[in-house]
Amino acid sequence: MRIKKDDTVIVLTGKDKGKTGKVLKAMPKDGKVIVEGVNIQTKHQKQTQKEAAEIKHQEGPIDVSNVMYYDAKTKAPTRIGYKVENGKKVRVSKKTGAVID
Repeated sequence: MRIKKDDTVIVLTGKDKGKTGKVLKAMPKDGKVIVEGVNIQTKHQKQTQKEAAEIKHQEGPIDVSNVMYYDAKTKAPTRIGYKVENGKKVRVSKKTGAVID
């Protein structure tokens, strides 16, 4: 999976198409990511002795194939490739050729 935590991504399909956000959590085994402000779900929190009942809104997982890395410099989505520099594998933007991390 080429998308990692703290990457900025843009949503390509679904109800949140066109939204951008930061990846909060990456789940490579499931092929899913949780993006900030995308796929908001409501969760009903049951009342306990310490807390009152409430309805929480939280981000749900979205398939990694439905998001693409968002390059802030070019303000456009781009694919990610890999390249070896100084004996270290780094991620590279396919559109500009710039090293991501």
